Amino acid sequence: MKRQNAPTMKDVAREAGVALGTVSKVINGIPVGEEYRIKVETAIKQLNYEVNTYARGLKMQKSNMVTLIIPDTLNPFYSYFANCIESALYQDGHFMVLCCSGGILEKELEYLNMASQNQSDGVIALTYNDIGRHVPENLPLVSFDRIYSNDYTPRVASDNFNGGVMAVEKLLECGCRQPAFITFNSASPGEADKRKDGYLHACSTHNIDPIYLSTLSGGDMTSQIKNFIGHHRRSNGRLCFDGIFVNTDYNAYITCNLLNEMGYRIPDDIQIIGFDGITKFGMTDDLYVSSICQPVPELAQTCVNMVLSKEKGILPSLTLLPVSYRYGGTTKKI
Repeated sequence: MKRQNAPTMKDVAREAGVALGTVSKVINGIPVGEEYRIKVETAIKQLNYEVNTYARGLKMQKSNMVTLIIPDTLNPFYSYFANCIESALYQDGHFMVLCCSGGILEKELEYLNMASQNQSDGVIALTYNDIGRHVPENLPLVSFDRIYSNDYTPRVASDNFNGGVMAVEKLLECGCRQPAFITFNSASPGEADKRKDGYLHACSTHNIDPIYLSTLSGGDMTSQIKNFIGHHRRSNGRLCFDGIFVNTDYNAYITCNLLNEMGYRIPDDIQIIGFDGITKFGMTDDLYVSSICQPVPELAQTCVNMVLSKEKGILPSLTLLPVSYRYGGTTKKI
């Protein structure tokens, strides 16, 4: 609520001893003489003048706000990504409007409409639906990972293919002879699907027969992983594989717990590598599992740079950032 008798632009102009138009230019970022700018900024501080950013956005058709659509904030990766997006936007003088869609297409479309109606400066979307064709042409959109059916939405992602190769190579380096792979895919295609391609490529390179669970997400993942493990359990109790690359750290953590419950020791009996690089309690040096880590701050900064870019027509259709392996206790130390 705006306080009573709050100072106005006229009060700022009077205090600074300049014209009202000069105050307007300073507030809206239009260049003025250095002497006038200092006078106006000093007066704003002295009077505690608050700029009505929403009204200014309506007038300038620019809100200094960017909408971020993610599935939820329960998944630590989504939360970390949102935190990095907010930080990058704030450093650029923008604010973030956070929308959690739960992966529901109708909610995502409503959020797109809200962003357009409120003159959002752009949308960064980490979704599991093809929303690209529903975005107004005047609303800049950058997709994280998801592949949309239109041909003009730029995508930002990690190098998932090389991440898959890296996971297999690391398991072999740590002494595994038969790495398996577990993945739960979205019905809508995304760059993350290439983690499986990387796994299969590495297996082919090393003459390894691939063993994998690859199915759509949405079912009982715990039961499916448990059944997969049981199906590859020999009569003597040993598994057909001695390492597993799992498509996310979250699923890798579930896999570790199931294996422990079944009496397998990690990493002595079987080694696990996840994907994402999720840290415990937001710490940067303590992972849940050994992981192929995504460079989340750099990914977020790239998304922000693109959505705020003045050169929309020449943005690359896909920008990939490199991943890296980090030890997290579920692989053997070399």
